Amino acid sequence: MTAATTHPDQHPDLPPGSLPAPLPTPPAAPLPASRRSYRITPARILRSEWHKLRSLRSSWITLISASVLVLAVGVVMGTTYTSDGGDSDVDTVVLVLYGSILGMLCTVVLGILVTAGEYSTGMIRASLAAVPRRLPVLWAKAAVFTATVLVVMTATALLTFLVAQFFLHDTDQVASLGDPGVLRAIVGNAAGTTLLSLIALGLGALLRSVPGAIGAYIGGVMILPEVLSMLPYDAVESAIKYFPTQAAGALGSATPLAGEAPPAGALLALCLWAGAILGAAALLLRRRDA
Repeated sequence: MTAATTHPDQHPDLPPGSLPAPLPTPPAAPLPASRRSYRITPARILRSEWHKLRSLRSSWITLISASVLVLAVGVVMGTTYTSDGGDSDVDTVVLVLYGSILGMLCTVVLGILVTAGEYSTGMIRASLAAVPRRLPVLWAKAAVFTATVLVVMTATALLTFLVAQFFLHDTDQVASLGDPGVLRAIVGNAAGTTLLSLIALGLGALLRSVPGAIGAYIGGVMILPEVLSMLPYDAVESAIKYFPTQAAGALGSATPLAGEAPPAGALLALCLWAGAILGAAALLLRRRDA
């Protein structure tokens, strides 16, 4: 007997000429997390920079140090002030927030570390590899740092003023938040500190060196205006009012100071200074290798 043969296109259980139904396609296995691709968005870049800032212990130590210094000096001013000491003409907000000078030094160092610190450790290469367009990294750093410092320093200035006024209630420096210009000066003090620190962040990105950026800030922002003020020219004297440290001082006063820039002009000048330095840093970031 000869065994029956079956045509390769036929199935023994189907009638002649019909094709078997195709087998169902199994669902594709999900890619492992390490192989998934995530789209780069501004929100994710901001979240990454916020994670970097808050995960570093030095960031919070620096911010807490700035707050403690401002509060401590404010308490000292409040507890030691007497009405017969000859300081009745000093602006109340300037008096109780005198420690902002020390707090500003802390936030300035932090701003430099946010940018120049990544270059010193080499972490910037990973950041720029993740975001090849580069500039969003700088803008995200500036945005996260500005928001953090502004919130912390505003809360610190407000708390310091209230605590100091607890001790000044029976002196000629008594004031309240509802007095003309007081709340504006408190917020202006925090804004001035924040913008000065943002300038430092820009210098860190521009110079890519922590010591170099600190030296440039001390020499160019703090010392240079004092040297220029010695020149006997009215134009120089008018221009110095809009230099960063002088403009920040005008923002933190509840009453207009003689020879100082108006608050609106001082705020605009500080924003322009910060924008110019960040713009120069952005230009070099696009042109130079990490």
